[in-house]
Amino acid sequence: MMDTLASASNRAGGAETSAQPPIVVDARNLTKTYHLGQTSVHALRGVTLTIHRGEFVAIMGPSGSGKSTFMNLLGCLDRPTAGEYRLMGALVSRMKPDQLADIRSQRLGFIFQGFNLLARASALKNVQLPMAYAGLSNETQRRRARKALELVGLGDRLDHRPAQLSGGQQQRVAIARALVNNPALILADEPTGNLDSRTSVEIMAILQDLNRRGVTIVLVTHEADIAAYARRQVAFRDGLIVRDEPVAQPRSAADELRAFRQPQSASLSQEGAAS
Repeated sequence: MMDTLASASNRAGGAETSAQPPIVVDARNLTKTYHLGQTSVHALRGVTLTIHRGEFVAIMGPSGSGKSTFMNLLGCLDRPTAGEYRLMGALVSRMKPDQLADIRSQRLGFIFQGFNLLARASALKNVQLPMAYAGLSNETQRRRARKALELVGLGDRLDHRPAQLSGGQQQRVAIARALVNNPALILADEPTGNLDSRTSVEIMAILQDLNRRGVTIVLVTHEADIAAYARRQVAFRDGLIVRDEPVAQPRSAADELRAFRQPQSASLSQEGAAS
């Protein structure tokens, strides 16, 4: 599955001609103003940001900072009031609604805080949904959905409905769904917001693994400890970028998961010795 994702990303970005990977996100002087009656709310005030293929970027900031508005623009869910946004070279900020729908289906993968799964559909059917919209055959949908679920460790939960899955498992289904159309960019909006600490680490371990395999990820979070798993942090305040810097030593979710398991293993060993 990930080999397919990598090759698709290469095709989307074109052959690399230098050490710098292709640009996935090219946002230039984006502004967004909402008019509420006689009041104008300036959510973004001229944001410029470039993200290359293979980056893992955390977008941070308090409520009202503009980070969610920026995420909506990156996800082609809204249009900027001014400025330009190019996704893999395509000028999406000026596309028509039907063109934006195609871009969302073909080049973007979404992971939400609330999972957004169909309650009456199995994990397999939930993951197939984006491919159904793309017009792929049912056989192709099932094959790719199964591979995506196996990739996130749910190969034995294909027929389970959301109510039969834990919160962490539901988020894994959402991650698999985000992957199946080989997106150029995955947008994760507070993906650990509804999860406990250990499950949050498990989800971040999956995202870090995907990133190591070449998947470009932009994660929106207000939690500094979650942003610490990314390789670059961009902080928003009052509609502007106030900080953009690499993370020298990102937290390793895989290492932290092993630390979680060690006390359990030690406890089991002690119980065995006592018996």
